[in-house]
Amino acid sequence: MPSAPLAERLSIPSGPLFFPVTAFGPDGSPDLGVHREHVRRGVEAGAAAVFACCGTGEFHALTPEEFQDCVRAAVEATAGRVPVVAGAGYGTALAVRYARLAREAGADGLLAMPPYLVVAGQEGLLRHYRELAAATDLPVVVYQRDNAVFEPRTVAELARTDGIIGFKDGVGDLDLMQRIVSAVRTEVPGGFLYFNGLPTAEQTQLAYRGIGITLYSSAVFCFAPEIALAFHRALRDGDDTAAARLLDGFYRPFVELRAQRRGYAVSLVKAGVRLRGLDVGEVRPPLEEPAEEHVEQLARLIERGYALMEEAGDPA
Repeated sequence: MPSAPLAERLSIPSGPLFFPVTAFGPDGSPDLGVHREHVRRGVEAGAAAVFACCGTGEFHALTPEEFQDCVRAAVEATAGRVPVVAGAGYGTALAVRYARLAREAGADGLLAMPPYLVVAGQEGLLRHYRELAAATDLPVVVYQRDNAVFEPRTVAELARTDGIIGFKDGVGDLDLMQRIVSAVRTEVPGGFLYFNGLPTAEQTQLAYRGIGITLYSSAVFCFAPEIALAFHRALRDGDDTAAARLLDGFYRPFVELRAQRRGYAVSLVKAGVRLRGLDVGEVRPPLEEPAEEHVEQLARLIERGYALMEEAGDPA
C-alpha cells in the first residue's frame, strides 16, 4: 500500500498515539481476547493511531508467530477506524521478516526499531533501513534511540528513501533534533513526519512543540486515556496553563515514579492498565513487575490526575 495515506492520517492526529501493552494470560501466552479489548477501548477513547507490538508492547519478548497474532488482533480491534503501525526490528533479515508478518496481519505501517545490540556507523544504519524499506510496501517510521543515533545528513538521506515517511526520537537531544529538522527541511522539502518518542513524552512535548514536532507517543493513554486526552487538547489549543497543571500534578510525579527502577516504562504502565480493571497480565522476563509500594503510589497518582481534571472542569 502507498505511504501517502498513512502519512496523511498521522500528520494531524485527532488524539494521542496509542502504544498498547501486549496482554498475557495466566500461562504466560498472549491473551488475544484481552489484547483486542485493550486496543478497542483505546480506539473508542480517542486514539489517533495504534502502534502495536512496539516498545510498550514488549516487541522484544514476542516470538514471530506471537507478534503476527497480536498485530492481527489489533487490526481486528481497530476495524479500520485508525491506522495500525507494527514494530519491526533486530538485524536486517529479521526486520524484513517482521515487516512481512505485519503486512500479512493487515498493518498499515512499521515502526523500525534499532538493530539488535550492535553500534553501527551512519552508512551501515542507512543501508539497514533502506533495505528494510525496499523489502516492504508498508510505510516505515525510523526510531532513533540507544544504539541507533543519526546525524542530520543521514536523516536527510532517510527522508529521500522511498517508503520511509517519518522519524521518531527516543534520545531527547533537542539540539540534534533541531538540526535534523532543519537539514531535512532544507534538503528534502515535503511532508516528512517527526515524533517525540521519549518515555512519558508529555513531559517534554512543550519543548518538542517549540521546534515544530507535534506528534508524540503516549504510554499514559494505556491506563488513563482521559488524562492523556486532556493534555493533548491543551497542547492543541495552546492552553499552556492547563498543560502545566497536568505536568506539575501528574506527569512529573509519574516520571519520578517511573525512574525508581529499570523497565518501569513498560511494567509500570502495564500495572496501570490492571489498576483500571483490565487484566493484561504481567511483563515477560527480563522485565520485572513493579514493587507493591510503587503500584500503590501509581494508584494514588492516577486518582490525583483525575482530580486535577475535575478541578479544571475538564470532563473525565
